[in-house]
Amino acid sequence: MAGYGLQAQMVCPTAFSKNAFLNNDILNPVEEYYIKHPDPAFHSSMKPYNYASLRNVNDYDIPYKHMKVQNYFLSKAVCDTPKFKNIFNLQILPQLTIEQGYDMLRNTTTSETSGGLYIRADANKKFSIAASYIAGYVKAPNFTDTIIRDFGVVPGMGVAYRTAGYDTANPAMQRYSFNNFSGYVSWSPKNFINFQVGKDKQFIGDGYRSLLLSDVATNYPYFKTTLNIWHLQYSSWYSWFYDASAANGIKKDFKNKFGTFHYLSWNVTKNFNIAAFENIMWQGNNTNRYRSFDANYLNPVIFFRPVEYSLGSSDNAMLGFNTSWTIAKRFKLYGQAVLDEFYLKEIAARKGWWANKQGFQLGAKYVDAFGLKKLTLQGELNYVRPYTYSHGSPQQSYSHYNQPLAHPFGANFKEVIGIASYRHYRYRLDGKLTYAEIGKDTTGSAVNMGQNIFLSYTTRPYEYGHATGQGVKTTFIQAELRYTFYIIADLNLRLEVGAIQRVYKNANGFDRQTPFIYAGIKTNLYNTYRDY
Repeated sequence: MAGYGLQAQMVCPTAFSKNAFLNNDILNPVEEYYIKHPDPAFHSSMKPYNYASLRNVNDYDIPYKHMKVQNYFLSKAVCDTPKFKNIFNLQILPQLTIEQGYDMLRNTTTSETSGGLYIRADANKKFSIAASYIAGYVKAPNFTDTIIRDFGVVPGMGVAYRTAGYDTANPAMQRYSFNNFSGYVSWSPKNFINFQVGKDKQFIGDGYRSLLLSDVATNYPYFKTTLNIWHLQYSSWYSWFYDASAANGIKKDFKNKFGTFHYLSWNVTKNFNIAAFENIMWQGNNTNRYRSFDANYLNPVIFFRPVEYSLGSSDNAMLGFNTSWTIAKRFKLYGQAVLDEFYLKEIAARKGWWANKQGFQLGAKYVDAFGLKKLTLQGELNYVRPYTYSHGSPQQSYSHYNQPLAHPFGANFKEVIGIASYRHYRYRLDGKLTYAEIGKDTTGSAVNMGQNIFLSYTTRPYEYGHATGQGVKTTFIQAELRYTFYIIADLNLRLEVGAIQRVYKNANGFDRQTPFIYAGIKTNLYNTYRDY
C-alpha cells in the first residue's frame, strides 16, 4: 500500500489549506498514528484538521484499508513539473446512503436514501474551496423519529420536511425529506496561518463526546482564523446560529444569535497538551429590538468577561479546558472541564447552588490493545450539572437549530461510554455500550429541573439543593454492534450491517426497549449519531 510520501512524488503536492473530513472513522487512524508517533506540531483536539498539520502522517504505519488523509481518489491534478510552480487540483466525490432497517418495537421497516456530491478545488497549495450537498428521505427508527417530531430536525442534517401523505393524526414513523449544504473557502498565505469562511461544523476534544463544542447540531456559517507558532495553535472564529425553540417549525420565526470562540492549544511536550476555550453567545433579533453582530466581540485575543461586564450585558459566556497525555505510545488519557458559571465560594459551600453550572469529561484510548494490532479500546465518562449551557433568555442557550452545540443529552446527566474497534484489511468490527442517568422534567410541569437547555433557568424551583440527576430519574442504555466491509476504501464506500439494543426507562414506570437492526451501503464523509 503506497504511503503518502510516495504519493507526493507521483502527483502534485497536496494543498495545506484544505480540511480533512470531520468523521471519526476517517480521523481515528490519524489519531492512532499520532499516539504511536507523538509530534509537538500536531494538535489533536481542534477538528476538522487542516492539512498543514497532517503532512507527516505516513500511510505505511496504518496497516489496513482506510480513506487516506491525502486523498486523490477521483482527483485531477495539473502542475508544472518539476518545481510545481503552478498547481491546480479538482476532486469530486459522490456521497451515498442506502439503508434499510427494522424497528422491532413497532414491527416497522425503516429506511434512509440520500445522495449528493463533494467538490473541492485547490490552487497553488495555498487556496482551497470545497462544497458538499446531500439530500434525501428518511423513515427513522422510533427513537430518532421522536427527536424529529419533537424538534423538527433530522439530527445533524437540519430541517425535517414532511413528505406527501404525512398523517398528522398518526405522526409516528413518518417519512421526512431533508437537505444539507456545507462548504468553505480557505486561504493559507503561509503554512502557519489559515483563514476560512464557510458553513460547516467544528469539534473540540479528544473524546467521542465533547462538552465544549461538538458536531451534533447541523451546519452553521462561520469565519475562522487559525495560527500555528512553535508548539502553540490558536483558533478564533465567529459563528451565526438560529434559535428555533419557539418557532414551531416556521422559518420566518427563527431568531438570530451569534457566537464568538477562542481556543488556545499548547503542546507542553510532544506527549502532553493543555488547551483553554472561551465562548460567548448573544442574541440578535427578539420581540423588543434588533441586535446585529456585536463588534465588541470581534477582538481575537481578549477575554470575554471584561467586555461583557463593560457592556452591562447579560450575554452567555462560557470557559473550558481540554487536556491529553500520551503514554508509552499506546495510551492516551484525555479530559475536559466546562465552566458556564464559576463562583468558588458557592462551590466550596457545597449547598448545590443552581448556578454551579459545570461539567467534566475523563477518558482513555488504548491502541493495539493487549498487543493485538489494530484493536483499539476507549472508555469515557461525562458529567454535567443541571442548567449548564442554558440561559435566562432561551434564545441565548448553547444550541443551534433545536440541537445542543455540546453534548446531545443537554445537561443534568452522568454518562459512561465504552468502545471497542478492530480492523483488518477491508473489514471492521465495532462495539459500543452507552449508559447514562439523566434527570428529566415531570411531563406537563412548568418546573425546570435543569436538563432541557432550551428552557430559561429562571423557571428553576429553588436556589439551593440542586444535584446532578435531579428530577425524574431516567436511565438510558444502548448497545450497538456494527460490521463494516470497505468496498472502495479511498471513497469510504462501505457495506454496514448492525444491531442496536436500546433501553429507556424512568422512575415513573416508563420502560421502553427497542431492538433495531440495519444494513446499508454508505460513503459517510461526516459523523451521524444514534446514541442519545
